Amino acid sequence: MNVNQTLEGETANLALLESLYQQYQTNPAQLSLSWQRYFEALDRQGVEAKIGLKPALSVKDGISASKEDVSAAAVDSRIFQLIEAYRRNGHLMAHVNPLVSQPPEEPESLRLDRLGFEERDLKRFFPTFGLLPQGQAPLSSLLDALRNLYCRHIGFEYKYGSNPDLENWLQNYIEKEFFKTGLSPEQKRLTLEYLNRSELLETFLHTKYVGQKRFSLEGTETLIPMLALMLESASEEGVEEAVLGMAHRGRLNVLTNILNKSFQLVFNEFEDNYIPESFEGMGDVKYHKGFKGHYARLNAKKIRLTVSPNPSHLESVDSVVEGMTRAKQFLEKDEEDRKKVIPILIHGDAALSGQGVVYETLQLAKLPGYATGGTIHLVINNQIGFTTIPRDLRSTVYCTDIAKAFGLPVFHVNAEDPDSCVQVALLALLVRQRFHCDVFIDLNGYRKYGHNESDEPAFTQPIEYRVIRNKRPIREIYRNRLIEQGIVQKGEMDEWEERFKLGLQEAHAHQKEHLTSVGQNQDLMSIPSNQALFDPIETGVAKDVLVALAERFCAVPNGFHLHAKLDHLIKERLKMVKEDKPIDWGMAEYLAYATLLWEGTPVRLSGQDCCRGTFSHRHAMWIDQQREEIEYYPLNHLKDGQGRFEVFNSPLSEMAILGFEYGYSVVCPQGLTIWEAQFGDFGNGAQVIIDQYIASGEQKWGQRSKLVLFLPHGYEGQGPEHSSGRLERFLTLAGHDNMQIVNPTTPAQFFHLLRRQIHRDIEKPLIVFTPKGLLRHPAATSRLDELTQGSFQEILGDPLPKPQGVRRLVLCSGRIYYDLLTKREKDQRKDVAFIRLEQLYPLNARRLIALLSLYTGLQDCLWVQEEPQNMGAWSYIYPCLNELLPRGLPLFYVGRERSATPATGSHSRHEQEHTNILQQVFQL
Repeated sequence: MNVNQTLEGETANLALLESLYQQYQTNPAQLSLSWQRYFEALDRQGVEAKIGLKPALSVKDGISASKEDVSAAAVDSRIFQLIEAYRRNGHLMAHVNPLVSQPPEEPESLRLDRLGFEERDLKRFFPTFGLLPQGQAPLSSLLDALRNLYCRHIGFEYKYGSNPDLENWLQNYIEKEFFKTGLSPEQKRLTLEYLNRSELLETFLHTKYVGQKRFSLEGTETLIPMLALMLESASEEGVEEAVLGMAHRGRLNVLTNILNKSFQLVFNEFEDNYIPESFEGMGDVKYHKGFKGHYARLNAKKIRLTVSPNPSHLESVDSVVEGMTRAKQFLEKDEEDRKKVIPILIHGDAALSGQGVVYETLQLAKLPGYATGGTIHLVINNQIGFTTIPRDLRSTVYCTDIAKAFGLPVFHVNAEDPDSCVQVALLALLVRQRFHCDVFIDLNGYRKYGHNESDEPAFTQPIEYRVIRNKRPIREIYRNRLIEQGIVQKGEMDEWEERFKLGLQEAHAHQKEHLTSVGQNQDLMSIPSNQALFDPIETGVAKDVLVALAERFCAVPNGFHLHAKLDHLIKERLKMVKEDKPIDWGMAEYLAYATLLWEGTPVRLSGQDCCRGTFSHRHAMWIDQQREEIEYYPLNHLKDGQGRFEVFNSPLSEMAILGFEYGYSVVCPQGLTIWEAQFGDFGNGAQVIIDQYIASGEQKWGQRSKLVLFLPHGYEGQGPEHSSGRLERFLTLAGHDNMQIVNPTTPAQFFHLLRRQIHRDIEKPLIVFTPKGLLRHPAATSRLDELTQGSFQEILGDPLPKPQGVRRLVLCSGRIYYDLLTKREKDQRKDVAFIRLEQLYPLNARRLIALLSLYTGLQDCLWVQEEPQNMGAWSYIYPCLNELLPRGLPLFYVGRERSATPATGSHSRHEQEHTNILQQVFQL
């Protein structure tokens, strides 16, 4: 292919070149750095006149370029495109896979003929566009430079066109700074020291605890020096804390060599007779546990470190870490400058590409309510997932290709080149701190053993493991390299290794004397006794305070244009406290928040459309009706020094958002942190977080949370998707007083419940089945004096003044109470009484027994619910009531029949079912 053959196509591009050149002359900053350099080079060579790119002349002036002019422009354009091709696709030729001896073949996108060149062009001189010091150089020299930059042991992916500032900065740094500096001799010695520690620990564990699972890091042990030197640099740059989330692989290595967890504690956990002395409930396996420690060396600033515990749903911890980080940034009072606390996520390649929560979490990075200033992602790429190879794991080239959707830089590195790996780790930190964005490092290595140490990988990957068995350890490769460079001496190395091995042996010898677990759990409070959970907590608030707060949050700022319906609503709300009118659910919620904020408690609420509220009952954010960009949050304008109120409409995500709020609540127990599902059944999408963290986190890891879940629940004929918050699932998960499951029926109960969550010392998640139909139900109201005194009541008795004459006792929970009450009043029945179980778990048995004792002439007892028999509370409450009810009193179930779905999709059928339930209750 020659220049003339492509002349026609290049002529078509001439207008674009002229337009870009005019922009360059007028305002160069508008162009990317690549185009700026392109035109700078043209100016230096004095060819602007030659190719017809003159400020005063253009195609519009009727002046056309000659054939020779266009040919010159075409050549220069192709050179520029060749350079850009390597910047974009050079990573495809980078030798980042340590399991192959040769780099990948040249990809189609980098072939010379595809870029408009021939072999004979290699000796011709072309403009370098700033890539080389000289203005012109042979094409072969240009190619050598490009391959040295982009095709060695680092694959740079950053040219997406979505973030010009970041891309231009990275391009300049890679081509001008990165390879010139390299690691200092001291950094190389430190890298070797941590490689020693990393590999020798794994070897020691492998020989002392044969066949025990530990998820060895061997094959990617370069992770340890990468983390160490990155944290070293971070501490020098003012970073004070890092929060880490990671998969199993390498966890024990990170805990000991990075967070300074003692080897003795780790060895304890391998012993058969290990039972933790401090409370951990049922406990968890060692490679799931978290830890709090610090990284520090001599003459280095300490940096606090937290590894979050996580289950085998590996990527579920991603958003938990982001929430923990956000809370720490908030508590530091330095939220705007998030450089001091950084999140680090360590992924496995298979989980990263396979689990959807990764995308959900990345989507949070730039959102005002969830941003943490950028996350550093380190991928331990074993090139296998348990037994599954990449071609069966993903549809993309790289496991990190999700980053492209967000325009995030990805650096692919070879674990057998520790210098490059560490240097890239330092670059990733620099990018995060400078651009406040996520950065990915794809650490390509291998897995020395199977998925765990008792596994046989040759069953499924015989050839690959033949290669792996013949690999020399990375530590040995790097040690020999530094000895050749004269940076370390062999005798010195032998001394390092012997000293570290001796320390491991001493820790192992003494560990049996201290078979207890301390670390992060050493100050854990024991589980409170069941009865302590029912100690009344006075949560009433003085009337004058409630009135003053209502006046403040119902005040419309001057010049603010409020929606007419909302204006009417807030005037009615103000009358509720000033004129002692019935208080509805929305007002009680507002007053609960306001009183806590008044006392200095921060309140954070997030969920889909929660600012307004799915059912238009909250209105925590007002929008100016003439200037939509103006938002007003009434609860942030109560007084100076109040608690901070945050409310955020979340993206359409349940798992990542609930994980985020869980993590936030763990770090900020002094605040009221709430996640609201749009409908209760939306919790289905976050079941991993509910099962693995909220319900079991305290039992497994001693990790406490006061997170509150709002799950709108109730049968109003809205079909199977929007009726049930799946009460039965939470009751199935209940045990060891792990959480509070509440189905309140009055605004006052809701008010006291939210205030109780803050005012008592016990830290337990609170699951609230909030109503839909009761939000505006005329009977579901409270008086002001019910908010000024008292506390939350786990069980509510019947308002009937006299229990004498009652023959049937009905126990229920939730909104069906009001339908039962209406039916009783309509039929004028005084022989049926109701007891409401507002808190289903933990069940206040003493209170229930006391209420039951009031009724002496009962013939039977019913449990009544809206949900199908296999759902709702029946399966949980039946054995409890059998123990508590007077002996011989029959107990019957009234509700919908067993069903595969929570509710019918037919409104007419719903009404028939509901009528049938009410009729059964009142048929003696």
